[in-house]
Amino acid sequence: MTPNPLFLYAVFHLNISFSSINEEQYPELIHRCYWPLLHLARKYNLPFGIEASGYTLETLAAHDQAWIDELHWLTSEGPCEFIGSGYAQIIGPLVPAQVNVKNLTLGHQVYERLLGFRPKIALVNEQVYSAGLIRNYMDAGYKAIIVDWENSFRYHPEWNFEWGYLPQIACSQQGDEIAAVWNRSIAFQKFQRYAHGELELDEYIGYLIRHFGNTPRAFPIYGNDCEAFDFRSGRYKTEDEINEEGEWNRLEKLFDTLLKDNCFKFISPDQVLELKNLPNAGNRLHLETPEQPMPVKKQSKYNPTRWAVTGRDDLGINTTCWRIYETMKELPTTNDADWRELCYLWGSDFRTHITNARWGKYWARLINFEKQRCADQKRNNDFVKSTKDIVEQFEPYPPGFKVQRDRRILYVETEKIKARINCRRGLAISGLWFKDISDQALLGTLHAGFYHDIDLSVDYYSGHLEFESPGQHKTTDLIPVEPMVTVEPNGKAVVVNAQIDASFGLMQKNIRFFVDDPKIEITYRMDWKNLPVGSMRLGYITLNPSAFDRSTLFYRTHNGGFESEKYLLAGKIVDHGNVVSLQISAEQCLGITEGIVEIGDADKTIRIEIDKAEAALIGMITYQEVNNTFLLRIGFSASEVDETRLSAVQAKDDFFARMVIECK
Repeated sequence: MTPNPLFLYAVFHLNISFSSINEEQYPELIHRCYWPLLHLARKYNLPFGIEASGYTLETLAAHDQAWIDELHWLTSEGPCEFIGSGYAQIIGPLVPAQVNVKNLTLGHQVYERLLGFRPKIALVNEQVYSAGLIRNYMDAGYKAIIVDWENSFRYHPEWNFEWGYLPQIACSQQGDEIAAVWNRSIAFQKFQRYAHGELELDEYIGYLIRHFGNTPRAFPIYGNDCEAFDFRSGRYKTEDEINEEGEWNRLEKLFDTLLKDNCFKFISPDQVLELKNLPNAGNRLHLETPEQPMPVKKQSKYNPTRWAVTGRDDLGINTTCWRIYETMKELPTTNDADWRELCYLWGSDFRTHITNARWGKYWARLINFEKQRCADQKRNNDFVKSTKDIVEQFEPYPPGFKVQRDRRILYVETEKIKARINCRRGLAISGLWFKDISDQALLGTLHAGFYHDIDLSVDYYSGHLEFESPGQHKTTDLIPVEPMVTVEPNGKAVVVNAQIDASFGLMQKNIRFFVDDPKIEITYRMDWKNLPVGSMRLGYITLNPSAFDRSTLFYRTHNGGFESEKYLLAGKIVDHGNVVSLQISAEQCLGITEGIVEIGDADKTIRIEIDKAEAALIGMITYQEVNNTFLLRIGFSASEVDETRLSAVQAKDDFFARMVIECK
């Protein structure tokens, strides 16, 4: 045996809810994918990690109890190790912390019932990680998580490359720690290419040999879908034909060859953790960065927006799930069956390449559950739907209010706030002052020429909306309007209202100024028959650089955890909404899973609150330093483009979104 063999480990992810698989295909899937995996493990005594959600195991038990029995033997008495994940495959950084906790707890219930134990290592669903998830996994009893190396390493040039071959410790910003076992996107893609016949055996082994080192190394040869072998779902028109040699046959040949070579040694994921005391192992790492608060697997085209605001109607179904959640968490009668159903409905596979048949069943099930849990819930009843609904009380304004129009600018001032609103630009905010905080406008519009950089020579507005569709000109709400300013009947706020007839549809837009609170509220309602394929971002907030200290700038929000995550921006370039390709309109986002996101410096913070149960928007930060100043803004996305978004979304109801802006 060589002094330093390459330790190999593999984790096979089983997901019977795979987006493009219909229920009538389950028997074929079990026969062609799941049984061959177990046969291979038993024949060669291979210490595979085998991961499945609780729902997948329940479904498999209903279709083939013998398969469950064989899995139980392999993972309790045999060589394999069962890896957990939760009851359903939900994207943790995009859902509330309480749902993540319930999902992990309910998953354990199924694992104990069907397998007789609780797994100790978890595969992070779709490899979408956030620092806030660590506490959830720890509280569920997991001692380690499996996460992607390449994307974690991507924005950490200070990391030692050797760390990618050994277990490390993932740390939250609050000091929580959990062991991290690496998955590798390039490695599992290479493995699939070999199985599919795109690489020959000697080519693939040559790839593995390149990972030999002078010190012990562990390498994940696989960490992805079991359904990728000897089965094609029809998800892509460009899918390769199943290799005529048989893809499981090719894998058997590979494992047989590797087992005979003393340069390689197979270990289980748990045995990877036994290497934690080696040099270069056990480093305490923060996987997240300002540029990438949610590391994912694979290349940039595969990013968190695909489960948030793309698909057939991700925004609609996520908003409905949020509405159900907000109702359930307040009801003392909510039980495990209710949480199990909500976790199922929040599953990732309903948000990507779902088939027509499954979409119809899913939609009916979602709406039925919403009717059961939200029957008496009424929302948006305080929004001005049209000018006819406004009580025509224009003056006198409440004490301390001043409203004045000077051509294109509408000036509104209260005892605590002063604002300039651009009537020629769809009620965009030219400047917003919080008087108790600063004598300068903290946010507003930066006009072309503010930055001495031709690439930044555009107008950066606040409070507006943009829509871009592939191959079409960008459209916005930045058009001339004639606002109506009214006093609410209760006298608690003054409302600036405009109806905007933009090319993408009719929109009502309100800006509310409160009598007693130093904050404003911006609301949008759009009457669309459908939402075309495109990127729709709204509610932009652009900071005034002269009012903030560049060295202490940050943003902060929740991404699936109970504690917020804070990201310092000095010296960084952040562009979550960056266009990846003609087909992919963004590469990162913020989950905002407690409905609050903050941007600011050490002395002052702009706090934006959104209601995910009205519109499950996600956030996108843009930050760039320019000479002695900077550009920092946040926008909120309701729609993005990727390969899962193939057609216009048919409107089920008016689109409504609300955001409250204040300064602390």
